[in-house]
Amino acid sequence: MNQLTGPIPPELGNLSGVTKLNLQSNRLTGSLPAELGNLENLQELILDRNKLQGTVPAASNSAFSAKMHGMYASRSNLTGLCRSSRLKVVDVSYNYLVGSIPKCLTNLPNASFQGNCLRDKDVKQRPSTQCGAFPSKSHQVPKSKHRPTEDVPKHQKESKPTWLLALEIATGITVGSLFLVALRTAFHRCNSKPAIIIPWKKSASEKEQLAVYVDSELLKDVTKYSRQELEVACEDFSNIIGSSLDSLVYKGTMKGGPEIAVISLSIKEEHWTGYLELYFQREVADLARLNHDSVGKLLGYCREISPFTRMLVFEYASNGTLHEHLHYGEGSQLSWTRRMRIILGIARGLKYLHAELEPPFTISELNSSAVYLTEDFSPKLVDFESWKTIIARSEKNSGSIGSNGAMCLLPSSVENRHLDIQGNIHAFGILLLEIISGRPPFCKDRGSLIDWAKDYLELPEVMSHIVDPELKHFTYDDLKLICEIISLCIHPDTSRRPSMQEISLMLESSIDTSVSIELKSSSLAWAELALSS
Repeated sequence: MNQLTGPIPPELGNLSGVTKLNLQSNRLTGSLPAELGNLENLQELILDRNKLQGTVPAASNSAFSAKMHGMYASRSNLTGLCRSSRLKVVDVSYNYLVGSIPKCLTNLPNASFQGNCLRDKDVKQRPSTQCGAFPSKSHQVPKSKHRPTEDVPKHQKESKPTWLLALEIATGITVGSLFLVALRTAFHRCNSKPAIIIPWKKSASEKEQLAVYVDSELLKDVTKYSRQELEVACEDFSNIIGSSLDSLVYKGTMKGGPEIAVISLSIKEEHWTGYLELYFQREVADLARLNHDSVGKLLGYCREISPFTRMLVFEYASNGTLHEHLHYGEGSQLSWTRRMRIILGIARGLKYLHAELEPPFTISELNSSAVYLTEDFSPKLVDFESWKTIIARSEKNSGSIGSNGAMCLLPSSVENRHLDIQGNIHAFGILLLEIISGRPPFCKDRGSLIDWAKDYLELPEVMSHIVDPELKHFTYDDLKLICEIISLCIHPDTSRRPSMQEISLMLESSIDTSVSIELKSSSLAWAELALSS
């Protein structure tokens, strides 16, 4: 069953080798072409459940030949379907055929004419109410005395005007030319850049492949590392400093170069799709354009087929993550002033990503684990969780490309990186609360950090209860400002949340992180200064 519409082309009668013609359960209209009788080898004609009209094109010129069928019938005396000497099965049921059943077809081994508008009392036909819209035999033009009407080819009944034929020819030439131009353009585009073949999905035959084209211009300014040199730098990938369901993070040192953090995607080759490869290319190019003191710098990438490897190489921040310092016993190293410096650095980094880049950039999952600290505790925003975004977008689009054959896809054809600026601002508010309280965003005992802190955020007399107990001192004016910014960032109405430009301005204009402020408020710092001098 298909959804074919329109009349049956008379040209089918030229297919002399056809033995079975099955067009059942479509929406075919018009009359049965008499040219079907030219199919000398036709054995089965299945045309039931359509909307065919008119009479069945089959007749004979002698009573004798009408009773005969097959090798004994003289083809010179037969017309229409009666000429098909090998015909054994005819099913034209449930159409709107009129007239009578041709006698030459009644002797077939298998024939069905029910559900039509035929004048045959022995076969169940449609009720007259369903046949009223179609012409009966009494309304048809009288047949010629010497030649039945159904034998006259359609092109002999009426001829088209010359201007119409010229218009059809011109239209055909135009459409053909446009098709050739489009085909040539697509072929040129698919062959203009070197390609690598990425399996769309593994199969037993491994014939289903997707041609993914590496845009050399897109990655031309990004350093490409070999797996071998990264393996040497990371001590055979034994120095693991972080992990998630999607990736592993290694620490390494390049020969004669900087310390590096290598994030390796944890995915099997058979699960790597064409879309993942495209998004990988786009992600590398997107990360490579980031250049700010408070943003982790992408040094390069690694892409190899054997063994299957997809890695990103970042500069290494030697003091680990902010999350480790806040929640794993090293919070004492983070004085109030140092925490304010970290907050200012994060705000500057987000301001750069949101407002100073074109197009903007957002951190996939902004939290304390996405903030790495250098030797002097300066923050570096690193989007290590971008793999989750890549995989999610690939799964979203995986159904839009078929796996049969090869297709030409370019990185520019995939959707742009998802930007969630409002999500980053909300996450920044939670991160501020985490930094000043030393508490994780969620814990089993106390639930959500926001729910716990909301009773303190707007009440000056109890606001100090939010401050991390590890801190020996804090500046109340700073705390009041931070709590105000937190309330704005987590406001349920996104239109009332400030931009990172506004937040950065509020922080820069009010918070003093100079050395004198820290020394003034910390007797321990004064003692350390005296000893060092």
